[in-house]
Amino acid sequence: MKRRDLLKGSAGIAASITTLRLGTKAEAETAPAAIHWDREADVLVIGAGATGLPAAIIAREGGSSVILVEAENHTGGHAICSGGNVPLGGGTSFQKKWGINDSPDLVFQDLTDWSVVEPNGFPDYRFNDREVIRAFADNCAAAYEFLVAHGVVFVDTAPDKLGGISVGNSIPREMHAAAMDWPLIQTGQPAPPNKRTTMSTGSGLMHPLAAAAKKAGVEILFKHRMTAIHREAPRSGSALGIAVDNEGKTLNLRARKAVIIGTGGSTSNVNFRRMFDPRLTEEYCGAAGQPWSTQDASGELAGMAIGASLWGLFNFAGEFGYAITKPGSVGAQYIYEHLRWYPGSEVFDKARATGLYVEDWQDVVLVNMLGNRFYDETAHAFTSGNYGSMLPYVPHNWRNGRNLKFNPNGFLDAALAGIGDEHNGGGPIWAIFDADALTRENWDPRPPNVDFEAGFFFTADTIEGLAKKIVMKYQRMPMPPENLGATIARYNDFVDSGMDEDFGKPKPHYKIAKPPFYAAWATPVLHDTRAGLRINAKCQVVDMNGDVIPGLYCGGESAGGFSQHGLARATCQGFIAGTNANAEERRA
Repeated sequence: MKRRDLLKGSAGIAASITTLRLGTKAEAETAPAAIHWDREADVLVIGAGATGLPAAIIAREGGSSVILVEAENHTGGHAICSGGNVPLGGGTSFQKKWGINDSPDLVFQDLTDWSVVEPNGFPDYRFNDREVIRAFADNCAAAYEFLVAHGVVFVDTAPDKLGGISVGNSIPREMHAAAMDWPLIQTGQPAPPNKRTTMSTGSGLMHPLAAAAKKAGVEILFKHRMTAIHREAPRSGSALGIAVDNEGKTLNLRARKAVIIGTGGSTSNVNFRRMFDPRLTEEYCGAAGQPWSTQDASGELAGMAIGASLWGLFNFAGEFGYAITKPGSVGAQYIYEHLRWYPGSEVFDKARATGLYVEDWQDVVLVNMLGNRFYDETAHAFTSGNYGSMLPYVPHNWRNGRNLKFNPNGFLDAALAGIGDEHNGGGPIWAIFDADALTRENWDPRPPNVDFEAGFFFTADTIEGLAKKIVMKYQRMPMPPENLGATIARYNDFVDSGMDEDFGKPKPHYKIAKPPFYAAWATPVLHDTRAGLRINAKCQVVDMNGDVIPGLYCGGESAGGFSQHGLARATCQGFIAGTNANAEERRA
């Protein structure tokens, strides 16, 4: 091909790309009807979680007036429900105290290493946005110092790898926010006195930040749910403010500088999450963090409505980390492994039950909605990259993958596989057990430990009678009693023989034979969001044409391009967004 032909072809391609830009000029410049503004501030922050609170504090302390809107009647968001594990590195004073040498360059290297893979072949870091990671790497040490300066106390032990999800192989970075004297949202009471400086909890992170926001003069409007972001034109111009619903009353709030989205992700929005994974239908109804906070994709949807792009979609569906988890408890709707609700919590009326925590998965048989086993009950969920998880390790070296033994764990995929009826969702998963299991696990199968009323727990004197009782809205077809009877009989034979011929459960221990018998909700749990709106290094939102939407920022689980779970990315991006939003010029 001649060079001039190549140049001509390139020009044609460029022209085609130009015509693909979204919306016509006329559409982009059509001004919306005049908006009546009910309130205004320099910076509007949406969501009082791990992104919103740091952003609001930074902006307010920088001299901006700040209104923070929160859909719930409390602060904390998804983050306050967490274990308080915060992997901020890059050379923090905490790392230096413990003799750990880290740097922004090492953080960047770790979190963009294409060669790190899990035993099932999935990469943790390969699809991270380098611009987003570079900004995190350069700011995470400063974000740590910000947290400490605003009242967060970390457990005084060396950084480790406990609770870390895709935090890098080279250096231990995980710190733990101490409970201190703050009330735990799970119980409504502080931790026991002997655990307050050693127990890691999201309450120890978010309560101090809420207090710091109040002290700084951030105005927080509770029960104000953002419903739309106002822009100068539907697909052009600056973000002007937001619309909110306050218990049925619509208000418009104007931002003289910027709007910051910190709404916390999308796991609770069925149709939104199914864009990434069609299997995630309605029965996955107990997302971690609910009923305290709901990850409703409101920030993503509002951003998309004015032209914002989604970003980093692989990281949501990639089979690593805690995007989907095996439950830790059974018999209740909200059964995430690391979060249980107890009487005394302000949301226990919505949670309804604590669930029965499973110490030994040998004590139960897991079946699908047809009453059939589908996998080894003792199997675990997906793994994720962490300090020392890949050894020997040479950064960005193709040999790293060869050093791992391929070992796919299909538990979650088997649970989500369904029953062959062309329905996308896997359907309910039930833990079946007997009276002897109650004794071994020391379970009490009565409210408030289990949820009979909403249909997450059943009991009967026979296995076949138990199958007939399993009726609830997510059980889309009756469980055939003969199926469950045959499943339990076959499993009991495996106990006799000492070998699980179907799924390889290591030497099945206990028969299910002593009435009464129980069926407890044990469906996989959705945990966190790793995809969202496209942002740049300043946490500015970027549209489908690759252009910045002026005056609009986003961070945390509502933002995309970053595979790491949780608190470090949220707090650091809140720090970045708040800093840059405050620096915007004030509009008249």
